[in-house]
Amino acid sequence: MAQEKNEKAVLDAFKGVQANGPAVDASKKVRVGIIGCGWIADAHMTSYLKQPDVEIVAGADLVPGKAAAFFAKYADKVDVSGIKCDYPSHKEMIADKSLKLDCVSICTYNRTHAVCAIDALNAGINVLLEKPMCVTLDEAVEICRAEKKSGKVLSIGFQPRFDPNMQMIGKVCRSGELGKIYYIQTGGGRRQGIPFPYGTSFIEDKTAGLGALGDIGCYSLDCVLNAIGYPKPLTVSGYKSAYFGTSKEYAGYVNSGHTDYADKFGVDDFAAAFIRLEGGIILDFRIAWAMHLDSPGDTIIMGTKGSLRVPATECWNGSFDKPMKLYKNVAGQDVVTEIPLVPGSVGLFERKIRTFLDASKNGGKSPVPSSQIIYNQAIIDGIARSADAGREVEIHVPEI
Repeated sequence: MAQEKNEKAVLDAFKGVQANGPAVDASKKVRVGIIGCGWIADAHMTSYLKQPDVEIVAGADLVPGKAAAFFAKYADKVDVSGIKCDYPSHKEMIADKSLKLDCVSICTYNRTHAVCAIDALNAGINVLLEKPMCVTLDEAVEICRAEKKSGKVLSIGFQPRFDPNMQMIGKVCRSGELGKIYYIQTGGGRRQGIPFPYGTSFIEDKTAGLGALGDIGCYSLDCVLNAIGYPKPLTVSGYKSAYFGTSKEYAGYVNSGHTDYADKFGVDDFAAAFIRLEGGIILDFRIAWAMHLDSPGDTIIMGTKGSLRVPATECWNGSFDKPMKLYKNVAGQDVVTEIPLVPGSVGLFERKIRTFLDASKNGGKSPVPSSQIIYNQAIIDGIARSADAGREVEIHVPEI
């Protein structure tokens, strides 16, 4: 009976319903441009079209005709005749004062995230920047400095933050139920999941710069770092490899007839690291686009009073589909409490868009602030540097 009462008390502590967002003032329109018209731009466009206060006014892509073809797909949903999209690059679009741009979504490949974000911020435009933030820590620092100088809103594209189950991880960590958190294990990945169906921009170094480490590793890192308040990273011993991406025998290539992609593969398909965080916390991390395994393991957050097990997912880019488990010792007895899944984990991309728009319109705080994600980028940068050097490296994030 005592055990049942304790379990009920624990569960009651984590009950809660997501509050609805503020009402949208549709009379105050937000003029939006899209930079980069590849596949992720479709998710942005679809989400923007659901917002009653948005006018899509422009688009730009380095590939001639690509922006026009992109907007043509939406001719049945919106009048695309008024959307200007004949710019040779983002620079010309941003410089076009006739557009009166309020916001841009940056949906380009990783290597151009920094220059596009910096140029837009310097022009006084609010920026929604797709993940990963960029490729290197130096780039992240320059983005943050441009943001600070501009006074505009910069939000990074981590939609899982708006999932109630993801938010529950942080709620448990902040509740005190775990005591002092000292060790975290996290990661994810796919057995076959190199994203070559989208062309080679994800797998060539000249466009991506980062592979699985940046593409889905940034989600996994944000999941746990956000839950514990984003402590400063101090050192990292990192590893990365590309055994599958560079192999013409990789099943993903063979089954699709794209074995020539192995010759173009120039990033990581697996990465792992041992990271020391401020506060005496150890972060044990691994991520994979391809592996001979169904999962590298659940996410585990260990504390002096209890531990939390979060079921593994492939990419951590949405929610998870099994309950978390809280492990404690109560009156000398080992107890496991299953925390039920919270309903309502749909429309995460729309929440990402909506919260960015609200902050841009009302001068509010960024929903996914660069002051946190710069630590995410610093860890990714540190893993890559450590792997290349073959030793542990220190992480120094300069003042912005």
